[in-house]
Amino acid sequence: MLRELNIENVAVIEKADVRFFDGLNVLTGETGAGKSILIDSINAILGNRTTKDIVRSGTQKSVIFASFDDVPEEVASRMRENGYDCDGELILQREITADGKSSCRINGKPATASSVRDMCQDLVNIHGQMDNQELLRPEMHIHVLDRYAEDGDLLDRYTDLFRELMEVKREIDRLSADDSDKESRMDLLRYQIDEINRADLEEFEEDELQKRRNLIKNSEKYLDALNEAYSVLNGSDSDNSEGAIARLYSAVSTLEHIQGLSEDMDSCSTKLSNVYYELTEISSEIGDQLSRFDFDVNELNSIEERLDLIFRLKRKYGNSIPEILDYLVKAQDELESIETSDERLEKLHVRFDELKAETVKAARELSAERKAAFLRFEAQIKSELEFLNMPNVEFVVNWQQARELSVTGLDIVEFYISANAGEEPRPLAKIASGGELARIMLAIKSVMADKDAIPTLIFDEIDTGVSGTGAQRIGSKLRQTARDHQIICVTHSAQVAAYAHSQLKIEKNVSGGRTYTSVRTLDTDERIHEIARIISGENITETALRNASEMLEIAQNT
Repeated sequence: MLRELNIENVAVIEKADVRFFDGLNVLTGETGAGKSILIDSINAILGNRTTKDIVRSGTQKSVIFASFDDVPEEVASRMRENGYDCDGELILQREITADGKSSCRINGKPATASSVRDMCQDLVNIHGQMDNQELLRPEMHIHVLDRYAEDGDLLDRYTDLFRELMEVKREIDRLSADDSDKESRMDLLRYQIDEINRADLEEFEEDELQKRRNLIKNSEKYLDALNEAYSVLNGSDSDNSEGAIARLYSAVSTLEHIQGLSEDMDSCSTKLSNVYYELTEISSEIGDQLSRFDFDVNELNSIEERLDLIFRLKRKYGNSIPEILDYLVKAQDELESIETSDERLEKLHVRFDELKAETVKAARELSAERKAAFLRFEAQIKSELEFLNMPNVEFVVNWQQARELSVTGLDIVEFYISANAGEEPRPLAKIASGGELARIMLAIKSVMADKDAIPTLIFDEIDTGVSGTGAQRIGSKLRQTARDHQIICVTHSAQVAAYAHSQLKIEKNVSGGRTYTSVRTLDTDERIHEIARIISGENITETALRNASEMLEIAQNT
């Protein structure tokens, strides 16, 4: 469960330390005070997408800490699998800088936002007002039913089969292309394969050719340098000058005459002798290069032609010779694939028929599981809605069999509702009001709460569009659900606030031309005053205070 939330420099909140308790925690305050900022902070700490706009103006970064205890074993197990210690307690940290950079930590160890999001998916469930709008999308209804039916294993098996079936179908469609297209493609592939093969490319050929071309273009400079170096080492016949090697030999011979008289000079003599032999070897290599260096006058033209051929092939088939050779292998494979397509098509058709039979069977098993669940689902939702002050409601799961297999099976599911006695149920998306949507979503969440292991449920203004008895019933339902889950609820409803086990007030103040928001837990007298404010506004009367006190007493004794 979420125990503490510490935030610094998040939007209008400079610093806030918020403690949450077991049961139902409600957040109240004036519109615009910053209640949604706390929800945004929790979203951010769970690794969800955020932006640099969250950083308080004039500061360098936002910092958010959250501590959890009684972490579900599924979450703790995922943490341990990814190298994070988790023994039931968890501390998450996230920093967002003013230039948009973000960093996360799990129990002090670095993590990516996506890994936090994946590992913490069963830690907190946040329901916002936009989730109500999801109910207006009929294609989402089947996913709600699947969660209720707990048919995940069947659904996974069907999904895997359907995905493989579609892959086989795509391959059949590709191989069943028009024969003229096949012939055209094979002609092109044969031409390309022949063109590359005739070039007889070698992997490192281009580099070697470029080096040889550079050497030939600089041959005069190259030979002049070698001749000069050779002359320096060996002397010149033209002026009978003595070279460096001969002079060095004389020095070596001279030192040999005093060998044994001084250990230091013996060492120098040995070193000088080694230098002499090294220079002799270098001179020999230079001489060999001078004697071997030769090129035909047409060689440069041949090199240029070869490089031009490689350039043209690179423009067609890749940026380098290895890429061209890779293209050749792929072209040969594709040609072989097309040439043997009839045989492969026959095998694919057999596999398709086998897969389709398996997929249809899995779809029917999935349908049976859904049908077995939706009558129970209808009854439970209807019961919840009646409790939430919709006494004449009819809630129906409209089911139709699809003509073709789809990613969700053979079922088309849509929620129908009639809120008034005597009216036929009609599609939820067409007739539900905002207040009805809020209560339907709460009913679904309440029914699902018994099936979910998620310890903390967060509702952001679940009571939107609901007042009076409806709001009172929502508060009562939230308190009831909070027996098995920690509930955090942002509300503008006095009735909902009265049912909370713990109430936090978010207040906005202006100081020094800047806006500051604070969060504090209210005691009983403060709760009465806050509920009275919600009831009557700024002018809190004694009557409003008495009503608030009575409302709180009744709700707390429920």
